[in-house]
Amino acid sequence: MSGNSNGKHNGVDIRSESPLETLGNAVSKAIDPYGVTTSMLAAQMAWLMHPQELARAANALSGDLFALQSHIMRRALGLQSADVIQPNADDARFADPVWTESPSWDIVKEWYLAFTHRLEDMFFETPGLSEKERRRSAFWLRNWLNMVAPTNFFWLNPVAMRRFVETNGESLKQGWEYFQRDLKAKNILMVDPEAFTVGQNLATTPGKVVFRNRMLELIHYEPTTDQVRAMPIVIVTPWINKFYILDLNAKKSLVKYLTDQGFSVFITSWKNPDAEMAEVRFDDYLLEGVSEAVRVASEFCKQPKVHLVGYCIGGTLVSTYLAWANRRYGHDKVPVAHWTLFTTLTDFAHPGDIDVFIDEACVGALEESMAKKGYLDGNEMASSFRMLRSNPLIWHYWERSYLLGEPLPPFDVLFWNMDATRMPRAMHAYYLREFYLNNNLIKRDKLTIAGEAIDLDEIVQPLYVVTAEDDHIAPWKQCYRIRKVINVEAPVRFVLSTSGHILGIVNPPVKPPKRAYWIGEPVRNEHWEHWFERAEKRDGSWWEDWVAWLGERTGEWVEPYPAANRKFPALGDAPGTYVLEK
Repeated sequence: MSGNSNGKHNGVDIRSESPLETLGNAVSKAIDPYGVTTSMLAAQMAWLMHPQELARAANALSGDLFALQSHIMRRALGLQSADVIQPNADDARFADPVWTESPSWDIVKEWYLAFTHRLEDMFFETPGLSEKERRRSAFWLRNWLNMVAPTNFFWLNPVAMRRFVETNGESLKQGWEYFQRDLKAKNILMVDPEAFTVGQNLATTPGKVVFRNRMLELIHYEPTTDQVRAMPIVIVTPWINKFYILDLNAKKSLVKYLTDQGFSVFITSWKNPDAEMAEVRFDDYLLEGVSEAVRVASEFCKQPKVHLVGYCIGGTLVSTYLAWANRRYGHDKVPVAHWTLFTTLTDFAHPGDIDVFIDEACVGALEESMAKKGYLDGNEMASSFRMLRSNPLIWHYWERSYLLGEPLPPFDVLFWNMDATRMPRAMHAYYLREFYLNNNLIKRDKLTIAGEAIDLDEIVQPLYVVTAEDDHIAPWKQCYRIRKVINVEAPVRFVLSTSGHILGIVNPPVKPPKRAYWIGEPVRNEHWEHWFERAEKRDGSWWEDWVAWLGERTGEWVEPYPAANRKFPALGDAPGTYVLEK
């Protein structure tokens, strides 16, 4: 009997989908493109088809339940008994002492945690499914389990009932008003939308808008020192959010910190696109965005080169621009001397928790939605990111606002997080498909952007990289791969900061230090584990190390540049007008 290289046996194409698979995929694409139910059903079917593994999992759960029965009996008799299942270290739902001190509520907590932990473990370890499908099914299961936690229901939440008694019912009355407020806002609010005003108590560092086009406003900040470094710093912010995360207030502002250290700082404030910008492409963000920002800053300071910084998707754009510029101008004539990346992905093979939203069906559904409006609404994207951390970013506020009747905290980072922006249809569809879905940025000459084939290996400029230990949007181990994809001759200094995607960057020096960081210079093919083993751990903020690194590379001290000049007159005061657009 001979084989068949075409994948056929006796005239049957065994590579094609079965009618059942075809129907299942069609139904998934039509009514459940994000796999909310289909992924969980697939996991359940997979377990039923693996009875031995199911029996072992059931045996492990029964062991927990047996231990839990013993724990309940001891608590019922008034005896001390250690919890059978401990909440995860970052799970604050059961932090109130009543969940441990009261036997009744301790039992409620323990039953919930026992089933939650075992079910999540089961879905993560589902036999017969791909890793991605296991993670997706576990993701949706976790969100469902988070939703039905006892802390989210008044009659199962002793803290809420105690609060009701203490306030003579005022807490629930106030909670009902907050519920109506959020219904009107069509969102579970995390911060009072009236708590801050951009330009008054946020984004207050003095500066001028010195350039404006349809894509961005470029802000140049007033000097605060008698002399400044000759070479300017250009910061390319993410257009997924507004720029002032780097200029929240005087104590947290990276912009103010840099100006106070004697640097001339320019920053991008991106236009909040509407339907008229539906056809704006990634190419336009490169040519009319970062390339123009570099040109203006260079001409403004009469310096041939700048230091270029990119944050998140702004860093992905900066990486693309550097590859583009090295090919367009040649290594020596690139108008960027060196560069910095904050929590930036260039290799999207493992992009973190957001991967559950990245496949053909999800991207196709988003493309259809964007085609109708011309953009992706910022609240839709914000909701997706909140679901990645639904306990602290959704259900925490459900409990605090509706069950406890507590007012929203005036937290500037949360205010910025809720100040959502839109994504142009053409750009975002291209970004999702070519970067996330196909991971083409790291493939040599696979992408052609703004007339040049993109090869990250063309980048030879020295690089400073900052990542965050708890970053679930740009995982640091994936960000580390920038060392592998840029040119081996490019020196790289790599930082791993404690905290997450935002607070790992918005990380000013304070005394005593709140955070720490690891720092070292990886070689091209060094694994992250080897780098981490030899990296130096330091208490405090990486800002200080970065400023020292910049100081060695940004030229001599010169007379400070004015916020605006004759060639680039002030078009308005910072923070400009684009940042105010809703």
